[in-house]
Amino acid sequence: MKSLFVVCLSLLLLAGCSGKTLVESDLGIKGAPDWVNEGTQTLNDKDGRLFHGVGQAPVMGDQSLQLSTADNRARAEVARILSSFIDVVNSDYDSAVGSDAKMVSQQSVSRRIESLTRTNLSGVEIIGHWRDKKSGTIFAIAELDLKQVKRILSANQEMNRDFGKFIETQADNIFDRQKERTK
Repeated sequence: MKSLFVVCLSLLLLAGCSGKTLVESDLGIKGAPDWVNEGTQTLNDKDGRLFHGVGQAPVMGDQSLQLSTADNRARAEVARILSSFIDVVNSDYDSAVGSDAKMVSQQSVSRRIESLTRTNLSGVEIIGHWRDKKSGTIFAIAELDLKQVKRILSANQEMNRDFGKFIETQADNIFDRQKERTK
């Protein structure tokens, strides 16, 4: 269990490292970057398949507390959409494998990964901040690249090789299907 935790933590620490991504705006905060107006989402663009989480924090007595609150909320948004993605991966894998003791074993491993993913996203990179001059609200955007998720999960020595191969071969398709459903 400890090495699984280390692997998942490594995934989170490796997350980030991508350029600026253009996002369409629909919230309508005048003068805000597009990512503020669009909010949390999955993106498939020239920079890759990305999980973007947007968090915000109202004016507080302490600016560093306000900034860290916005960052933590952005990370929580990435955790939320990543958790949804992992749920779909688990479901698709369970359907592909069928029923047997093998499936029960796979479900156990994938549940542990899902649980750790939900609680250990502190390494997701915060790639931007913006302050609304009118309200003083700070917005933060966090990013996680699907390539890094696939690489770490498929390389995990504690995970069944078949599940790792499934992630390696099917994660892009599942990501694209999930993105299409949220349009």
